[in-house]
Amino acid sequence: MPTITIDEILNLALMGYNISPSDGVILLKQNDPEAIAAIRATADQLRHNQAGDTVTYIINRNINFTNICEQHCSFCAFRRDDGDTDAYWLNWAQILEKSTDAVRRGATEICMQGGLHPQAQINGKSLPYYLKLVETIKQEFPQLHLHAFSPQEVQFIARLDGITYAEVITALRDAGVGSMPGTAAEVLDDEVRRVLCPEKIDTATWLEIVSTAHKLGVPTTSTMLSGHIETPEQQIGHLEKLRSLQQNAIAQEHPARITEFIVLPFVGQEAPKSLRRRVGRDQPVLKDALLLTAVARIYLGNCIPNHQPSWVKLGLDGATEALTWGCNDIGGTLMEEHITTMAGAIGGTCMEVETLQNAIASLAAGNASLKRPYQERNTLYQKSGNG
Repeated sequence: MPTITIDEILNLALMGYNISPSDGVILLKQNDPEAIAAIRATADQLRHNQAGDTVTYIINRNINFTNICEQHCSFCAFRRDDGDTDAYWLNWAQILEKSTDAVRRGATEICMQGGLHPQAQINGKSLPYYLKLVETIKQEFPQLHLHAFSPQEVQFIARLDGITYAEVITALRDAGVGSMPGTAAEVLDDEVRRVLCPEKIDTATWLEIVSTAHKLGVPTTSTMLSGHIETPEQQIGHLEKLRSLQQNAIAQEHPARITEFIVLPFVGQEAPKSLRRRVGRDQPVLKDALLLTAVARIYLGNCIPNHQPSWVKLGLDGATEALTWGCNDIGGTLMEEHITTMAGAIGGTCMEVETLQNAIASLAAGNASLKRPYQERNTLYQKSGNG
């Protein structure tokens, strides 16, 4: 049977067909500059077809309410044990203070996640604590969209309280959570997870919780932590699971879906030494992240049209370049980013709106044909009048 060519794979994608996992692996394994240029051009054309030319951004704030965590993921420089000198756990007044500051600076979204802190309970139960986190913000600022609590946190609450994932998600939704971050996915391959995050939920559980959220009307994002120990085959396996999950949500007419996909390149500068030695570098390799970004657009774009780079991990220049490799969104202002910064990332912890806008405008500096308008959006990719 003849081997399919790069051009044939890319033409299939441009005609609107889903490429196969084996096709995706072929694309990811390319190192010929001409082939990579063709992959980039195809991803950029599909971005134009599927999401348009406007680059979106969101004004948001991260609140990482505690870094105390019962787990010990091999890549994590954020977690601390209770009692460590730099362990922290925000109180209700601090949560409200950060939310107030976010609103003052124009935020429409709070993204809230934290470590898995066993003492984060009210009257011996975990769920009431998380509900109070939500209510502390929503009672004061009902207009804020709360993008909160990963599938791992949902499993943690359910396990401690002896209730179902659906009960946790329903309670959080009814309290005011508007969407779920698709983090804790890392790579959806249990062989990788056994090394990277052996205490975390397995692949099937992550998929089950995200699917349950969609059935209950809670949109999610999706991510991949890339560029550490995983193979191209495992990267494509991750993308295939996300594509199948989204296709199922569409086919089953679930009231919510995956809204975006984000490549999160591994930052190892402050990671535990065993993983740093195995990976062999401290910062992401931009060319690898850009190729994965392009292949993700080609692989997922028919069903997940919004793709975003991480300026925190790639730096703003790298994230801006990703806008020509299939991304249509440059992310959020964040205002306060701890998890990746503590890992040694060079991108910073906060971005002003004007800085994001200027980065998008800079695409046309050397070539007017690359000019892309920009516009503020909300969490669910509804665009505002600000642009």
